[in-house]
Amino acid sequence: MAANAIDHFSWFQWIGPLKAIPDFIVHAFFVAALLVAGAFFAHSKLKRVRENVLPDPKMNIKTLFELYTDFILGIMRGVMGDHAPHFLPLIGSVFIYVFVSNAIGLIPGFQISTTNLSTNLAVSLTVFVYYNVMGIKENGLVGYMKHFMGPIIWLAPLMLVIELIGHVVRPLSLSLRLAGNMNGDHMVLGIFSELVPIGVPVIFLFLGLFVSLVQAFVFSLLSMIYIAMATAHDH
Repeated sequence: MAANAIDHFSWFQWIGPLKAIPDFIVHAFFVAALLVAGAFFAHSKLKRVRENVLPDPKMNIKTLFELYTDFILGIMRGVMGDHAPHFLPLIGSVFIYVFVSNAIGLIPGFQISTTNLSTNLAVSLTVFVYYNVMGIKENGLVGYMKHFMGPIIWLAPLMLVIELIGHVVRPLSLSLRLAGNMNGDHMVLGIFSELVPIGVPVIFLFLGLFVSLVQAFVFSLLSMIYIAMATAHDH
């Protein structure tokens, strides 16, 4: 079956300097720039205290960010407890970045950067470094290393090796899971768009949006669990 045009066309191909840059890199930075610009705009609105006494009657970027923050913080509290607000900047950024990176590919002329392993590794390595740093900061180096030793002293050397291997493969596991699912979803959409170009693809567009949300949720949920385990004291 011939490759669908959906996999090749990008609006950025019309911009001369960007032609030589892989699509996934261009779209990864485009999504980041889009979210940063939206965050700055929402922040500028939220700083005006007098204007925020009452909620806005209409939906806008500020309202969207407020709703999103309440949504993700509610999920985080269920996993991480009272410490959730401390980790909101990272988890909130990861969730919305992964979701928008997934969902933007449903718009004609845009590509899904999370189908590429490099994009996912960049995000997952950020989470990996963050939760280890937070674990050391919260428990001290010696206290954090005890997390890797297990409860039985004479099994500590074996547990250390097993735990270290388990931690090292976490970024790869997160990246492969996300890339595999998004590639599969994109492939299904492309196949049905080619077989039945009218009507039927709309169903798979809604399915793609759902998959994008679920994958962002799974990625963020695992990140929450890793951080909660690293910063826990009851080991």
